[in-house]
Amino acid sequence: MFRSLAGVNYRIWFAGALISNIGAWMQRTAQDWYVLTELTDNDAVAVGITMALQFGPALLISPYAGILADRINGRRLLAATQITLALLALGLGAIIVAGVAELWMVYLFALGLGITTAIDAPARQTFVGELVGTKDLPNAVALNSASFNTARLIGPAVAGLLTVAVGAGWVIVINAVTFLAMLVALYLLRENELHPMKKEAKARGQFRAGLAYVRRRGDLMAIFAMVFLMGTFGFNFAIFTATMASVEFGRGAGEFGLMSSIVAVGSVIGALGSARRDRPRLRVIVGSALGFSAAMVVAALMPTFPLFLLALAPIGFFALTMITSANAYVQTTTRPAIRGRVMSLYLMIFMGGTPLGGPLLGLIANEFGPRWAIAVGALAGIAAATVAVIWMRATRNLRIRRSGGRQRWYRPRLLLRYDGDKYDRETATQEIAIVEAESRRI
Repeated sequence: MFRSLAGVNYRIWFAGALISNIGAWMQRTAQDWYVLTELTDNDAVAVGITMALQFGPALLISPYAGILADRINGRRLLAATQITLALLALGLGAIIVAGVAELWMVYLFALGLGITTAIDAPARQTFVGELVGTKDLPNAVALNSASFNTARLIGPAVAGLLTVAVGAGWVIVINAVTFLAMLVALYLLRENELHPMKKEAKARGQFRAGLAYVRRRGDLMAIFAMVFLMGTFGFNFAIFTATMASVEFGRGAGEFGLMSSIVAVGSVIGALGSARRDRPRLRVIVGSALGFSAAMVVAALMPTFPLFLLALAPIGFFALTMITSANAYVQTTTRPAIRGRVMSLYLMIFMGGTPLGGPLLGLIANEFGPRWAIAVGALAGIAAATVAVIWMRATRNLRIRRSGGRQRWYRPRLLLRYDGDKYDRETATQEIAIVEAESRRI
């Protein structure tokens, strides 16, 4: 489960990322609560717009950020993004502490955060491969998710307490300081123990090459569609928990932070479960989407605050099992030379749907109540699983066989062929073998 931690470089990275992620979750919790309760009168749409500005830039910037990740040294690019994120957090915290913050100002800082994160994310994803190499990449991706969600377990709870004690502004200032941990970690990495990937020279058509690669891979297209549906309508946890806490149950910042931490408990378990698997599996992605849908339905029906808290952990478990498996599948079945561009498209699809889903779910929560917004998230899980099943059947990857009057699912031989493009036949053959191996696991 923890085999990637055997390497010194990954241990250093893991520690720095954990501290930085705790700070990031503290800021996210404090910021959302400040917008909901201080700058507006429990306006879920305002929270949705804030989320949209943080994730929306991924729609436009991520493809070009992927090209940067394939061209530029990962350590230098990540150092630049971490410094920028720290300055943005310091600025936002300062105006809130000074008492001059207005909603439009928070929107501007959220936009700046979204632009920088869109550049940071593909570089961060691909740099993990340089820390551990291809063999342990699925494990490292899962442990990254465990780190992120351990921070999610700690950060919101701490932010809830500190928001009550010292105010949201100081919580965000503390996050600015935590970026130092990531900068120190990048400095301490041992150059001679890295697994550097060959960087692409600047050339025309690199973005189009990334798109063509994804279009050729039907399995990636199916996963991207699933991730879009889940990211747009299912993973808007800030809206679900903030509105349930303040509107449905009449609770404060401390309880809001506790809700996020309970989701993180399930998320950590899901990420660690993924770390135990030697390879990501398509059937796990599909099953997790259905499990997420069922957990969301249960949460929407919970009548009391304690019961709602109990229902949040399974949501976190299935959400992280799905997204970690999808992330690892995309990375491990993609050529290293083009991985940055493919991951940037993956992140664009995953985060780019938030500008649509965030405000829409906020509007549903305002007009019909937060329970109906959660129900929409449940439908997203069903739709995502349906997409995968349609792809499986369309590619002869899954069929129904009648036996003794009963229907049984089975997997006939997957038919793949090399369709000819700019890269060599040997590489294409290797990729087809990987996809066929994954298909046999369904």
